[in-house]
Amino acid sequence: MSGTEPVGWSRWPAPAKLNLFLHIVGRREDGYHLLETVFQLLDRGDVVSLRTRDDGLIQRGFGPAGVPAEADLGVRAARLLRAATGTSAGADISIEKRIPVGGGLGGGSSDAATVLVALNALWGCGLDEDALAALGLRLGADVPVFVRGRSAFGAGIGDRLTAIDLPPRSYVVVDPGVNVPTAELFGAAELTRDTPPMTIHGFVCGAPTRNAFEPLVRARYPAVARALDWLSGFGDARLSGSGGSVFVALDAHRANEVVASCPSGMCAWVARGVNRSPLLDALATWHELGDAQRVPSSPA
Repeated sequence: MSGTEPVGWSRWPAPAKLNLFLHIVGRREDGYHLLETVFQLLDRGDVVSLRTRDDGLIQRGFGPAGVPAEADLGVRAARLLRAATGTSAGADISIEKRIPVGGGLGGGSSDAATVLVALNALWGCGLDEDALAALGLRLGADVPVFVRGRSAFGAGIGDRLTAIDLPPRSYVVVDPGVNVPTAELFGAAELTRDTPPMTIHGFVCGAPTRNAFEPLVRARYPAVARALDWLSGFGDARLSGSGGSVFVALDAHRANEVVASCPSGMCAWVARGVNRSPLLDALATWHELGDAQRVPSSPA
């Protein structure tokens, strides 16, 4: 949280994530896929600005391009929290998008988690982490990992999380400018759904891993295939999640050199992996400030 925002507003980080691998190990009777993955949180992401209201309205200022307010996960999160807690408070919400939409980096899910965590504090709702994570799961399978704010091994539909400490790494992340619709990939007949289960011990010891969606995305989105081919010249390049963004782990100096050589038509940047979300740090700072110094509520 910054101390330089306009009066009445507070700014909260919504970090991106990488899926270091993503296996599909089965399917439930209700159609949901059973996954195994490792979520690596990053130090780069969106910024969510919030201002409380005392008229109960939830209103969005700016947000992701092409996404109406009614469909915005940040707005939906605020309304869900208000309904679940019975608060009469409202909020103005603006989201500065830095995470590409449809890139597999968790942008919408992270925005939703930040709204849940921050408004729970600003509204004084008093929900604990488990309750917020349960609400987040109603918005999307990736929301709980952002609510809990720790890099984690994920299982189930991505909601069974075990926090793990990953080694410090820098990543080159490349956005080829492609919005990949997740539902299309999950419905593909050629998707591999029977990968043998992985364990945390197996992952840590270097057992082979992959992204189950990568062959599909390569075949259907040539721009993503070109990004993977280019980035593979520098290391073990991978697709993140079911989206279009790709990444490779490199030392910081080499990572900056690679970004400087990014081909036209792609956007590349360096991000650092973190085991603790900057959102948790912002929340801790908010609590440390005390009531007298916190950003005040703003009347409608």
